[in-house]
Amino acid sequence: MRKHITGFSNPTVKYLRSLRDKKHRKRAGQFLVEGLRLLEDARASGPVPRQLVMAQGRDSHALIDQLESAVESAGGEVITTTPDILSKITGKSNAQSVVGVFDEFETGLERLDREAAAIWLVAQDLRDPGNLGTMLRTGDAVGAGGLILIDDCADPFSAEAVRASMGAVFTQGLAQARWEDFVRWLRAGPGQLVAASLREAVPYRGAAYEAPCFILVGNESQGLPEAYEAECDLRVTMPMRGRADSLNAAVAGAVLAYEVLAGVDQVSGGAR
Repeated sequence: MRKHITGFSNPTVKYLRSLRDKKHRKRAGQFLVEGLRLLEDARASGPVPRQLVMAQGRDSHALIDQLESAVESAGGEVITTTPDILSKITGKSNAQSVVGVFDEFETGLERLDREAAAIWLVAQDLRDPGNLGTMLRTGDAVGAGGLILIDDCADPFSAEAVRASMGAVFTQGLAQARWEDFVRWLRAGPGQLVAASLREAVPYRGAAYEAPCFILVGNESQGLPEAYEAECDLRVTMPMRGRADSLNAAVAGAVLAYEVLAGVDQVSGGAR
């Protein structure tokens, strides 16, 4: 299905603009993805947009043509509009020439297969969408199974988080849960819970990591609550040789993830 929109007051424009707001995203169960690269990453992973919105007069591009065909074949809608209206939808003066609308994913813990990967990332109360997207990107890089969001994290379907993930929101498993529900799920099967800490911690280099390993990262300013750290099977410490007393949360998760990757690869006898 195709249509052309020329008016700022068009109901579709108003609906698409509303998806920039978390409250409306949750109500609709949909989110926006901006830019051809992210949309192509999504298509390569399987999902195609429910709606594809493009600026009229854009330069011809083979990947956009393929994306249009995929959307129409899946029963979706292709919309053309003016660059100004596209900017209105995205809230950017230099909006990308193409935007997609996707259904939000199911994010229950029960959908995860913990033994599908040696590494999983877990973020507790992570508030910055850029950090959240970076953790998704890190998970993709190390071959993690996905990212589990604990308590009150940023919205993984916000434009900022999706952009920072560089497409990894479509390649990584994603779950959301309260702490007590996560612990109950974790302890119902195999899984080592690891966090960077100063409490009874061992050096992170060469620690006894075991797969599946769940790497827990805390809030950007407060870190992990003491009770959460106490629940960990292994607490490790990273050397801080300058004046800073801690790493950025997403950076700490990345450093630890690569060390865990090396450790579980050594135990398993090869790269995963």
